[in-house]
Amino acid sequence: MIKPVLLWSDALILLLLWSVVGLVWLARNNEALRGPWRQVMRNRVGAGTALILAVYVAIGLLDSVHYVERLPGAPGQAAQYSGEVRSALDWVLTPLARNVEKTYSAPFATRLYAKETMKAPDGSEVRDFPRLKYGGAHLADAEKDFWPDLLARGGLGMLGGLVAWLFVAPASSRLFKPAGKDAGATGARHALLAICLLTGLLIALAPHYHLLGTDKVGQDVLYLSLKSIRTGLLIGSLTTLVMLPFALGLGIAAGYFGGRVDDVIQYLYTTLNSIPGVLLIAAAVLVVQVQIEAHAELFNTAAARSDVRLLALCGILGVTGWTGLARLLRAEALKLRELEFVQAARAFGLPHGRILLRHLLPNVMHLVLITVVLDFSGLVLAEAVLSYVGVGVDPGMISFGNMINGARLELAREPVVWWQLAAAFLFMFVLVLAANLFADQVREALDPKSSGRK
Repeated sequence: MIKPVLLWSDALILLLLWSVVGLVWLARNNEALRGPWRQVMRNRVGAGTALILAVYVAIGLLDSVHYVERLPGAPGQAAQYSGEVRSALDWVLTPLARNVEKTYSAPFATRLYAKETMKAPDGSEVRDFPRLKYGGAHLADAEKDFWPDLLARGGLGMLGGLVAWLFVAPASSRLFKPAGKDAGATGARHALLAICLLTGLLIALAPHYHLLGTDKVGQDVLYLSLKSIRTGLLIGSLTTLVMLPFALGLGIAAGYFGGRVDDVIQYLYTTLNSIPGVLLIAAAVLVVQVQIEAHAELFNTAAARSDVRLLALCGILGVTGWTGLARLLRAEALKLRELEFVQAARAFGLPHGRILLRHLLPNVMHLVLITVVLDFSGLVLAEAVLSYVGVGVDPGMISFGNMINGARLELAREPVVWWQLAAAFLFMFVLVLAANLFADQVREALDPKSSGRK
């Protein structure tokens, strides 16, 4: 039996998910909102990157469904539950999570990365690379059977992915082919084919081999990379949600009202920019850590403590990161307030709040979107840097930053242990690139001055 566990970040993700569902529902009944998104999905790049981002989001959502398992006990005894908080993704990746080796092993390796003293069949001691406990353990002769087994399993996995694609592709074509145009459908089919083939390959090979190797304590690097996705998405999305109200409200108000309002807001973000960002973040994180340790009774699991520190980091990054977007919006609002349609609205005596919401806000949303996505990409990378210097997420939380931090000392080894750093880079690169390309298509669709706006 299991007992569901709701972390604070899970609750915020659930709230964000319902908000997105509400926006989608509104867009269905509003042509002004539905039109730009239809244009994005007609585009080959927009449809393809949307699918890739959907896969990342799905992995993050699976990793946000938490529970604890009931411990075995005598009949009639009160239920006792484990202190280890697991997620639905942990359950899906159970073979990867449990197949822990002794220490490092290279991708697709069948032996450890370092030599050890072992006993030979004749009783003598020799130094050799010992066989892995799980990676390739099903092979009778690792040297002879490796390639035939790898090609057979990999081929079957890709064949299964191709069959799945043949079933799913028609549905994706109908979804991404509005108004008889097939560019978006083609991009979606290509992205879906790559996703299905890769998924089939992983399902076929991952339980039998460490596809991306293992780390210092023998954990599967593919498992660590997939678990890090949720942390990266949370850092990017929650920080953005904290940052947007400050940037939108203060930036547009400074440009539209001018005068003393502009002076006060400029003074505020200039002062905030004068404080070294890393030092401010480090000080705030350390204060939060001290408070967590002082009230340890409020956090009964390691996951709860890590979660609070993650949310605190998102809040700190949001409060300190809104100034750049606010400056950009102030400059745009200064230009927009002098245009004829804004001057006409003011001449007709419309309230300032309505002018801001109906005339200024829609005309700066393309800037907001592209800046937010660029900031999202920067925040995913910033988490890696902050964790590297020790002021990021909790060291016990799996994240790209902690993966890089754990790999940094191994780059000086001979031979070099490169795969942990490469895996973190690969997953971050795909996420950031897909987000940037998708945001570029959305910006073009939402920009009133864009030549591609239908």
